[in-house]
Amino acid sequence: MDYILKFLSGGFLQLSWWQVALVTLVITHITIAAVTIFLHRSQAHRGLDLHPAVMHFFRFWLWLTTGMVTKEWVAIHRKHHAKCEREGDPHSPVMFGIGKVFFRGAELYREEANNVETLNRYGTGTPDDWLERNLYTRHSLLGVLIMLVLDLSLFGVLGLTVWAVQMAWIPFWAAGVVNGLGHFIGYRNYACPDASTNVSPWGIIIGGEELHNNHHAYGTSAKFSTKWYEFDIGWGYISVLRFFGLATVKKLAPKLKLEPAAASVSLRTLQGVITHRYEILARYTDLVKKAAGEELALSTLVQMRRELVRLWESSSASSEQLLSDLQAWCLRAQQSGIEGLEQFAYRLRRYAA
Repeated sequence: MDYILKFLSGGFLQLSWWQVALVTLVITHITIAAVTIFLHRSQAHRGLDLHPAVMHFFRFWLWLTTGMVTKEWVAIHRKHHAKCEREGDPHSPVMFGIGKVFFRGAELYREEANNVETLNRYGTGTPDDWLERNLYTRHSLLGVLIMLVLDLSLFGVLGLTVWAVQMAWIPFWAAGVVNGLGHFIGYRNYACPDASTNVSPWGIIIGGEELHNNHHAYGTSAKFSTKWYEFDIGWGYISVLRFFGLATVKKLAPKLKLEPAAASVSLRTLQGVITHRYEILARYTDLVKKAAGEELALSTLVQMRRELVRLWESSSASSEQLLSDLQAWCLRAQQSGIEGLEQFAYRLRRYAA
């Protein structure tokens, strides 16, 4: 009887409460790493390739700790980018409201996972081997039940709490915080055509997913931090894997290049402006905010912004025409009499691809 009571109180490991808490933080962080590195950056956006052994570890771990199916997650996320903040976005706070996405984000995920059209259209290129078809997808709930048995065996009755935390970790941090707050509050480095924000400049708890605005600006980049003061722990893990030959980085956000300003813009300038358009628009937004109290200046700035955006929205104009339009825009900005706009035009002529 004493043995049974001892087992129930501490399982095979007989750890203290703080040791159990520490183990829980470690294993939930591994789950976060699996989501951000494997599901998100590698599978959904093809920003990096992983060694088969690493890839399968992540697949197995996610099966145990979340029950999520790779194809479903990837398809839903790709659709989010394709339909962001519009009808069809599976989890947009703009469409559903922040309360529903934050508190019921997991329900929205499950609802979209049942949409066969979404899976077929957006879930291509994901693992489709025997294990995926016959175990990870067909018996997606078996893994979390095995994890429940493992937690109870290792930690005793307290293992039920450990398991509950594991089950809630991704629905809260990913579905709630990233998909919800990451489109509601925070700061923006880039004026993307959506509501994405960086929840925090230090991406640790959610593996770098806190830098959500950066990700929406350069969706295929394997690295989410773009400013010197930002930290993406997920990129740190990828760098370690790459050092040991276990990961190959395919895509990164383009680095900003500023050259001495010339009297006229060049094709390199045009390419640089188009490449860094979201960063440019973010700077322009700051300029508009500063001029908010000056009615005449504000009207000019709004009109000039529309004309600037047309440069990269025009799909039929030739490079020569776009180059001429950019040169004309810079000239009008310099002659506007608005000091901030003149300085903006000077900087714009320094961009290079």
